[in-house]
Amino acid sequence: MQTGTDAGPNSRRRPGPDDPLRIAYLTYRGKPHVGGQGVYTRHLSKALVDLGHHVEVLSGQPYPIVDERVPLIELPSLDIYNDHFPMRMPGLWELKTWMDFAEVTAFSTGTFPEPLAFSLRAWDHLKRRTHEFDLVQDNQCLGYGLLAIEKSGLPVLGTIHHPITVDRRIEMEHAETTYQKYAKARWYAFTKMQTRVAKRLRRIITVSQNSYDDICRTHDVSPEKLFVVPVGVDPDLFKPLPGVERRPHQIISTASADVAMKGQRFLLEALAKLRTEYPDLKLVLIGRLKEGSIAQRTIEELGLWDAVEFVSGVSDERIVELYNESACAVVPSLYEGFSLPAIEAMATGCPLVATTGGALPEVTGSDGETCYSVAPADSEALATGIRRALDDPEGSARIGAAGRDRVITRWSWRNTAERTVEHYRALLAES
Repeated sequence: MQTGTDAGPNSRRRPGPDDPLRIAYLTYRGKPHVGGQGVYTRHLSKALVDLGHHVEVLSGQPYPIVDERVPLIELPSLDIYNDHFPMRMPGLWELKTWMDFAEVTAFSTGTFPEPLAFSLRAWDHLKRRTHEFDLVQDNQCLGYGLLAIEKSGLPVLGTIHHPITVDRRIEMEHAETTYQKYAKARWYAFTKMQTRVAKRLRRIITVSQNSYDDICRTHDVSPEKLFVVPVGVDPDLFKPLPGVERRPHQIISTASADVAMKGQRFLLEALAKLRTEYPDLKLVLIGRLKEGSIAQRTIEELGLWDAVEFVSGVSDERIVELYNESACAVVPSLYEGFSLPAIEAMATGCPLVATTGGALPEVTGSDGETCYSVAPADSEALATGIRRALDDPEGSARIGAAGRDRVITRWSWRNTAERTVEHYRALLAES
């Protein structure tokens, strides 16, 4: 194997210690503004290109937004979980490849099929291009196709933001009926595959010490091959905007997924409690309302339609404006592996009310200094935290400024990219 150059059209090079790397970056879905996978993909791939590396993003729907210098390779799924018609059964005429049949078969058994199906499509695409890349980075897919990619000669760096086994546990605990518990167990059956794949990958990065501990415990990954590389924020985009005044009775949060772990129900219950004291209090939720969701049912039961506004399909710049307009931002999650919404809100100087679920204390800092901390799964505690932010604008402004200082001194996408490249080179050396 040669160093730095290709020996032929189908041979693979061994890059030198200072050579630019050629990275195939995999993300099975990449929603641009809501949910961490799309945000992580967009910013990390851009930062890697800024460092001089070549990155191609391979993605299923919804596709991420990427920098103009980053090629986006679309690997279309059957889009069973699209926003407009989720849980649809594809027609026979849509099944054109064996990967399509694998996806619909997994869906028919009641499990979430995207990680497996996407990993197989990625392998099918990359097996003809192994000489064009030095390695693969997987973003939380952990499907069996990754093992086939490694067998084809491409080393794979795994990325686990947090183990989905935690989502499974929380969803099972919050199931309302025996049938719901059974259905959740089937839906999360794919986590068994993710555990098997994670255990066999040579090197994995995660985003926090809390996630590190949970991955070792629930995926049985050896601590020696797991490393922490925190994510980042763009402080030149997410920043305080001069001239934008905070609306004293507007709060903001994200609606990335209608799952128990995100704690939306507790936030809506807290909103209903606070509306008795602040009748004009309004919640802006960044994301799309899902028909038949727990959030929709909770809004109807509590009579909150006039108090909640869903905002989707807007630019990052508009999201920054919304943070600057709001009296506080809220992260009500029962568990987070890191929380990009938390550091994005903090970077704008928006006072943050956040639970202590999962890695959030690592991210947000101390109560009363850089954030308002509250217990998870407790609507009364959330209401108290939000009330503290609303009733003390001067103290909230101080906390918001301290929160921004905490973020910009600790996390940047350039730092994330540089540390990720260190693990690329370590993986290549091990391979």
